Amino acid sequence: MDFSYPPEVEQFRKELRAWLRDHLTDDVVAAGRSRRKDDSAFDLLRAWDATVADAGWGAVSWPRQYGGRGATVLEQLAYAEETTRARTPIPLNVIGLNNIGPAIMTFGTDAQKSTHLPRMVRADDIWCQGMSEPEAGSDLASLRTRAVLDGDHFVVNGQKIWTSLGDRADWCQLYVRTDPEAPKHQGISCLIVDMALPGIEVRPLVNLNGDADFAEVFFADVRVPAASLLGPFNAGWQVATTTLSHERAGAARLYAGMRLQLADLVADLADHCVDGRRVLEDGGTLRRLGELAVQVDYLELLCKRAISAALHGGDALGSAALAKSVWADVGQAMACLAFDLLGPRQSADRWTEQRLSSRSLTIAGGTTQISKNITAVRVLGLPRR
Repeated sequence: MDFSYPPEVEQFRKELRAWLRDHLTDDVVAAGRSRRKDDSAFDLLRAWDATVADAGWGAVSWPRQYGGRGATVLEQLAYAEETTRARTPIPLNVIGLNNIGPAIMTFGTDAQKSTHLPRMVRADDIWCQGMSEPEAGSDLASLRTRAVLDGDHFVVNGQKIWTSLGDRADWCQLYVRTDPEAPKHQGISCLIVDMALPGIEVRPLVNLNGDADFAEVFFADVRVPAASLLGPFNAGWQVATTTLSHERAGAARLYAGMRLQLADLVADLADHCVDGRRVLEDGGTLRRLGELAVQVDYLELLCKRAISAALHGGDALGSAALAKSVWADVGQAMACLAFDLLGPRQSADRWTEQRLSSRSLTIAGGTTQISKNITAVRVLGLPRR
């Protein structure tokens, strides 16, 4: 792995760092930390996303014709490192920018591209992804939501669950079964669905920490224009795999974010005492912090292996899947240590919330079991069962 940055990448980093220094405010950082709980924080972040996009920093990996910078992989890596270090909030449309937008660029019509991409990058429209179902979580190909072509409309019936920003979304990239007789990886189509259509019901799902980050979405005889088809009819699996494989240097946020969290934890423990003794003078605590620091270094190595593979035309998926599993384990271990030492101080304390929300790390974005299966096949070369 060679991650020496050429001069043009360092210039890119310098320009980004200067722009963030001049424009990123404490209020925006605080809104990002609030996990978009209330309308005021959400509106502030939406305005921030528009500011970032208008300055050309909103989707650096996108081609310039769609509002991006056409950034190279190393520029994307520098972008992830700098924005994480500056505590820049993750874009509201992060799924749209990393996954849905690139799928529209690849498979969309000219009308779909011109209508949706400029508004997506500015967060003028909020997007969600209709993938998981009660009987089809990590196994997307088992989805049952049906769409039947009726004239110039698809009629959609079914249910999606764990839909991030489902209660806020204006649009949904929806995966539906259009041929129930075909093998399960076939007969799937992808639709771009206006969430304001009649027959769509959204029910927020409240997490352990009291947030409603997800929603379940019900479709009852929803008539979606046939022109909303994204990609070929009955070839939605191809759209899905393209969507899910687009992230390249975004893995940098995994290790950079965990390194920042570890530094925050050490800072919060600096003056904390248990039974009259500073916790940072306790050997057991120092050992656990040291183990976390080593694991974060290991995570960085895995992420950079995946990025290196992307740079040199190798198989990045195996390393990325393993990195995701390690990231989830590190996040849960860090939240556990923080809670063990600091305890439930108050309902709004970030470490209390982190302890509750960390349980989702081994589920969100692909379960640990699925990630381990990918690692077994792609990294270890074990046979599929």
